[in-house]
Amino acid sequence: MIRIGILGNIGSGKSYVANNLGYPVFDADHEVEKLYKKNKKIFLKLNKILPKNIKSFPVEKKEITEAILKKKGNLQKIIRIVHTEIRKKLNFFLKKNKKRKFVVLDVPLLLENKLNKAGDILIFIDSKKSDILKKIKKRKNFNKRLFNKFQKIQFSSQYKMKKSHFIIKNDFTKKTVNTNIRNILQKIKK
Repeated sequence: MIRIGILGNIGSGKSYVANNLGYPVFDADHEVEKLYKKNKKIFLKLNKILPKNIKSFPVEKKEITEAILKKKGNLQKIIRIVHTEIRKKLNFFLKKNKKRKFVVLDVPLLLENKLNKAGDILIFIDSKKSDILKKIKKRKNFNKRLFNKFQKIQFSSQYKMKKSHFIIKNDFTKKTVNTNIRNILQKIKK
């Protein structure tokens, strides 16, 4: 099995690319959302370390956001709890798809959390910062302070590009991105 890791900044179009490669996708953001909604153990662990912020089950994104913005160390506390569970989900996904030729990992902090392996094919989604900001400001729960906090824990774009095997310039037009995806698929299938 060959793992294709999708890299890029928040809002760069990673999920669009991941979902259009045509292989099973592990979507970490979606898995985190499910944990908050359905996993009582995660709620209890978060409630134990952040009782003033995480008060109700299912865990609301608003509570997570407030906890992160309230105190500097809270983001790391949340990450430690959530990422342990996400790693388990990732391992289950990989076992379930072990007979597949390719799988796609749409994991925002793939390199930062050392979830990549030597044989992975890494694709970096390169988008202009102005285009990204325009796009993510349209999101329902956009919070600039939260966005900046997440930016700070990510490796630089230059570092991610250097680590990548392919770079997709995303101008947020389907035609351009889909052409890039087709070109990459032709190269990796050889």
